[in-house]
Formats: sequence, C-alpha cells, structure tokens
Amino acid sequence: MTQTAAEIATILIWGFAATATLSAVMFGAQRLGYSRLSIPFLIGTMFTGERSGAHALGLVFYLLGGWLFAFIYYFIFASIGRTGWELGLLIGSIHGLVLLVMMLPLLPYVHPRMASEYEGPIRGRRLQPPGFLALNYGYRTPLTTIVAHALYGLILGARLALT
Repeated sequence: MTQTAAEIATILIWGFAATATLSAVMFGAQRLGYSRLSIPFLIGTMFTGERSGAHALGLVFYLLGGWLFAFIYYFIFASIGRTGWELGLLIGSIHGLVLLVMMLPLLPYVHPRMASEYEGPIRGRRLQPPGFLALNYGYRTPLTTIVAHALYGLILGARLALT
C-alpha cells in the first residue's frame, strides 16, 4: 500500500469513528430529551417527505459528510503544519459553533420542507426551523452540538498524523 493510500485509509477509518461518536452524542442527547436536533433527519427530509426513508437516507448522507469533513480537517491540520487532540478540539468546537450560528439558521431558505422564521408551517413546509443556535430544538441544543463536534475534532486531531 502506498503512503497516500494509507493516509486516505486512515482518514476514512478515523473519519468514520469520529462521525459515529458525534452521532452517538447527538442521538443520545435527543433520546435523553436534551435536544430535538437530528441532523440526519434534516438532511434526509431535503430529499424525501417520507419520515422513515428520510432517517435512512439522511444517515447515509451524514456519514458521507462526516468523511468529507474528515478530509477537510486533515487539510486544515496539514496547512497549519501540526495536529493534536487540543487543536482538533478547538477546530471541532469552531465547527459546531459555525453550524449553530450560520448554517442551521440559513437552512429554511434552502430546505424544501422547512417553514421559515417569518412564515408559519404550510402544507408543503411543516418542519420547524432551527432558529439561532438551533434553540427552537431545545435550550440545551447548543451545548450538546458543540460538545459532539468538539469530540469529533478531538478524535481526528488525536489520530490523524501528518507525514
């Protein structure tokens, strides 16, 4: 196996592990009542209105996105010239914060089944918008989201070695 192939395999393996950890924290927070945010469900409902199908399809896209972000993290580490769990923790926390502050509030403008902050639900748009910091999905949602993403970054920072 070439060095490049080994690096790609490492990114895929640890990207999967980090995504699984992030998902477990987010799913656990949802099941414990700390948050109602389900990113795989939100992704899945962009493609289908069928709830069970949305969960399954969203999970597939979520895993692929986790791998994509693992490569992005690797490129960030390479551009900085170092890695480590502390740097991964910081980047993961920033990742979670950007998701909460910028990306989720913009979701109603591109999601075909989500109501906006200014107009209530209608027949085709019935999902509640996340709002700023995704607070519409529970007041503990920001904390659980940042913790989950910080763990994602911590795992990648600790396991992705630069060569």
